[in-house]
Amino acid sequence: MKILLLEDDLILNEIIQEHLLGKNHNVTSVFSGDEAQEIIYTKTFDLMLLDVNVPNINGFELLKDLRDSGIKTPAIFLTSAHMLEDVEKGFKSGCDDYIKKPFELRELDLRIENIKRLHNISPSNNIEVTNNIFLNKDSLTISNNGNSIHIAQKESEVLEYLIKNRNKSVSIEELSINVWAYEEAPMASTIRTYIKNLRKILGEDSIINIRGVGYRFNG
Repeated sequence: MKILLLEDDLILNEIIQEHLLGKNHNVTSVFSGDEAQEIIYTKTFDLMLLDVNVPNINGFELLKDLRDSGIKTPAIFLTSAHMLEDVEKGFKSGCDDYIKKPFELRELDLRIENIKRLHNISPSNNIEVTNNIFLNKDSLTISNNGNSIHIAQKESEVLEYLIKNRNKSVSIEELSINVWAYEEAPMASTIRTYIKNLRKILGEDSIINIRGVGYRFNG
C-alpha cells in the first residue's frame, strides 16, 4: 500500500515507518499538517495515518479540509487524544478509524488490514477488477486469463479509483480531484473517452452512467 504517515514525534515516526516498510508498504512520512496537505494534492495514497496534535494544521482540520475538497482516501487517526469528544470529532472530520496512543504495532496492522478489506485495496500492484480480471498499476495492463491489454496511465488511475469506490456513484468532479489532483483539470469529454475505452475492455455494463451524477463501477 502507498501510505502517508503524519507524525511529528521523530522517534515514533521512525518506528512506525520502519515497521510499515518491513510489511512491504510504500511509506511517505511528514512531520507537520501543512507538509501533509501539500503532498496529498500531488501524490496518490491508499491510506493516510494522521496524528492530531501536529504543527501548523492539526489532524482534525487537515482531514476535514481534504474531505471538503472531495478527497476520499481512507484515514486512520493515531493520537493521544483519548476523550470521547476527541473520538467524536475525529469521526466527524471524516476518519475511517481511530487508534489511541500508546498502541501495539500489531493493532495497527489489524486496522490497516480492515481498511484494505473495506476499500478493496489489493496487497500488491495487481488489483482485482472482477473475477479473473486484474489491473496491474506497474505495467498499465488489464489481464484476463493470461491475455493482457495495455491502457493509458490515466485510464489505470480512473479505473483504480472507480474500483475502490465500487457500487458507489462517482462524479466527474470527484474523479478530477482525486485522479488529477494539482494537475490541470481534464475536460469532461476526456474522462468520457477514458470510460469508453475501459468499457471496450471490461464490457459495456462494467461502468454505468448515473444521469446527472457521473459513473458507477458495477463490478
